[in-house]
Amino acid sequence: MKILMVTAEAVPFAKTGGLADMVSALAISLSNQGHDVRLVMPRYYNINRDDLEPLEGPLGVPAGYTEIWTGVYKKNMLGAKNLPVYFIDYEQCFGRDGIYGTPQETDFHDNPYRFSVLCHGAFQLCRKINWIPDVIHSHDWSTALVPVILKFLARQNDFSKTASVFTVHNLGYQGVYGKHNYPSIGLDWNFFYSAGFEDWDRMNFLKAGLTSADKITTVSPTYAKEIQSPSAGFRMDSLLHYRNQDLVGILNGVDTEVWNPQTDKLIAANFSKENLKAKEKNKIALQERMGLPVNLNVPIIGMISRLVDQKGVAEMFAPTYGCLYKLCTEIDVQIVVLGSGERWCETELMALKEKLPNLGVYIGYNEELSHLIEAGSDFFLMPSRYEPCGLNQMYSMLYGTLPIVHRIGGLADTVQNYNEKTGDGTGFMFDNLTPQSIFDTVGWAVYAWYNKKDHIKEMQKRAMSQNFTWDNAAKQYIQVYTEALEKL
Repeated sequence: MKILMVTAEAVPFAKTGGLADMVSALAISLSNQGHDVRLVMPRYYNINRDDLEPLEGPLGVPAGYTEIWTGVYKKNMLGAKNLPVYFIDYEQCFGRDGIYGTPQETDFHDNPYRFSVLCHGAFQLCRKINWIPDVIHSHDWSTALVPVILKFLARQNDFSKTASVFTVHNLGYQGVYGKHNYPSIGLDWNFFYSAGFEDWDRMNFLKAGLTSADKITTVSPTYAKEIQSPSAGFRMDSLLHYRNQDLVGILNGVDTEVWNPQTDKLIAANFSKENLKAKEKNKIALQERMGLPVNLNVPIIGMISRLVDQKGVAEMFAPTYGCLYKLCTEIDVQIVVLGSGERWCETELMALKEKLPNLGVYIGYNEELSHLIEAGSDFFLMPSRYEPCGLNQMYSMLYGTLPIVHRIGGLADTVQNYNEKTGDGTGFMFDNLTPQSIFDTVGWAVYAWYNKKDHIKEMQKRAMSQNFTWDNAAKQYIQVYTEALEKL
């Protein structure tokens, strides 16, 4: 099958979150299973042209009421048998720091225009290289124009046998802009209503993608159900419920070439479920790295998170309201936090770090430290308000680090709750996101760590035996692609 992935980000070239990991890992898995997969994305400022192969001649791309001329570059994706990645190079749109925005301008004012160039450019690229895909798979609001262009324009011409699949990674980000931006995206006003852009007299990219795609996927089965309800649907629940026959939840996989405690080069010592003793070396290294007392007899709770509302940061860190201070002063535990985000949260964490000798904080992101936290912690805390899939809870289990999670979305699909009578389970879960629920569940996990050593050890082995590879997910996507083609 010929598959084109259209995305705003993909590792190792550009990343803001799990979308970039998913796109690359899925594309590699599909390619290695024998499918003809290609990927197209922007060439951002930080992607060096010297590392890329230029395609001969410019690419003409419809933009607003005119046509612009862009460059195209190419590079093969590492880890795949044959997976070319194409980069649309247009300095006016993509020659800047940031994918969607910067700290100074969190959402670039011309994002509708920028990402319309990417989406129109994807079709023009296929024409340029004389390669028409069976399926175009686009991801999140920034590429939601792809199914619209296919349905209303391209399918009337040379893409008549091409189907569209649109994946929602996070329904909370929809690409909503004033409709005065609509002319800049290169579509006739006739499609403003028929393609689904109209949203309370504004323009909603994600809504158009949900309306126009042949098939819709999201990144876990539970999240696919949740987003059809008003509580988690971000105003799209009625549309998603209407389209529920075309909506499929497929759990993301894990790149075990990168996240594998037996081969990971970024941790202090490699280990396995047959050799859990070596995990202790990572715990010592983490304590030393974060300036914590070196003590194997105290459990470490790790957190790696964007410090934003979705991740439950108010319940964890807010002054007077959050439970972090209480956790550190009333439970015999050490806590390590790696992340960045809202300024108030960063400031509060740094202030608490000065007061609490059992709290380690790193503001920012550090790939090496993230691996060490997964390997060296005893528990991993994810109090997310909502979590479409989540990857860190899966990384944690593969490293024998038991997750403590809110029972929602992909967390509910991957973690099995501890049964204190039998010792079954792979983690600890709570149902209500409140500071007290987080505190109580952490207390429950820590009690088991001190008093049910045999249960904890068996849970670690069970967690490390979980199969989170991409092979199964890739097969499910092929089934979705097949069903999308059958709709033509």
